[in-house]
Amino acid sequence: MEQKMNIRFKITDVLYLIGAVLPFVFCMVLKILTNTPSEGINITGAMIYFTIPMPLQNLLITEAQINSWAVIISIFFLCLYFTHGLSVKANLKRQIIAEWIVEKTQSLVSTNMGDFFKGYAPFIAAIMGISAFSSLMALLGLYAPTSDINIVGGWAILTFALITYYKLKGGLGNYLKGFTEPIFVMLPLNILGEVATPVSMAFRHYGNVLSGSVIAVLIASALQGLSNLVFGWLPGILGDIPFLQVGLPAVLSVYFDIFSGCMQAYIFAMLTMLNISGGFPQDEYEKRLLKKQSKKNKKINSKI
Repeated sequence: MEQKMNIRFKITDVLYLIGAVLPFVFCMVLKILTNTPSEGINITGAMIYFTIPMPLQNLLITEAQINSWAVIISIFFLCLYFTHGLSVKANLKRQIIAEWIVEKTQSLVSTNMGDFFKGYAPFIAAIMGISAFSSLMALLGLYAPTSDINIVGGWAILTFALITYYKLKGGLGNYLKGFTEPIFVMLPLNILGEVATPVSMAFRHYGNVLSGSVIAVLIASALQGLSNLVFGWLPGILGDIPFLQVGLPAVLSVYFDIFSGCMQAYIFAMLTMLNISGGFPQDEYEKRLLKKQSKKNKKINSKI
């Protein structure tokens, strides 16, 4: 009986890992089947796979959207894998890793947002995970969803909605009053600053990831041309080998795709935490709660 349970446990683990890898394999196969070979430098946006007719505007299903869903599905199965077989005492290495991720994320949220927002740890972990995995897709030769302003812009709009929601916790009057501080003349600038928050978050993340991809492509192309110029005189197939492309593009990929991608994920998460917690008027919110509680008590006393 115990042996059957162990076999079932291992089979479930394998299925979870396959579920985490399969979305990326699907994206790679789809790219190979739909990609059109081109000569020279080719820097384009996300490939459009098909279009869904809509009343106001057609919905474009692009490479960035498909890859984003692949990242989400992959992270989902990874979470199932890491939480499979949890016990009170951590006997599996994956449980130790999962507990470390949870503890670090909770500590990060508590430090930057305070105890009031401690429930935001899963949301912040999701932002960092999706952003980092999306940028790392470039290592597989896939289009990084973070290189599409529509994807990152959607994240920024979601964050902006949360910022506005918590600002309104202090009351609509207090929220509108904030636009006139410190003096009424600052109203246009304060409104502009409010709108600039999601714009700056989106373009900072998108610009850094896209610029890294563009620089890497340009340098790789330049090294190929220089290699042909320097070693093109070699006989036969040796003259076609891009010797100068060996090594340096890999180093650039380590920086732009791994270090920079993970750094941008961390920065986006930090900006999300700081903007949400910084816009929350906790004093006004607690005053409103006390007023509501006092009114409620008065109604109860009047009925008694």
